[in-house]
Amino acid sequence: MTDKNNNQDQLISLVVKGIEDVKGENIKILDLRDLENTICSYFIICDGTSNTQVNAIASSIQKTVSKTLKEKPWHTEGENNATWVLMDYVHVVVHVFQKQTREFYDIENLWGDAKIIEIASTY
Repeated sequence: MTDKNNNQDQLISLVVKGIEDVKGENIKILDLRDLENTICSYFIICDGTSNTQVNAIASSIQKTVSKTLKEKPWHTEGENNATWVLMDYVHVVVHVFQKQTREFYDIENLWGDAKIIEIASTY
């Protein structure tokens, strides 16, 4: 169990680093572990200002995680229109939104019972 948690913690740290490296904004980690019937343990949500930045964030996450953990997302979707890119690392699912798409879907409120950790911007 400890290995899985350490691996998840490292994956989360690397995802956040990948987001920060290309100035993704409003990073939140939703801890879903105490909720019933969830599809994963964590959501990581952030937004970018354009299609180009959303794709750059997704690419940065993939490179950062792959370089250190040699892990690729199990599934990725949304790169074509780049308003919402979903990256599924099984226990950690990453949502990279354009700001208006994030506001429209409002995932944070849909999962309002989750423990939410906000990552302070470093830039």
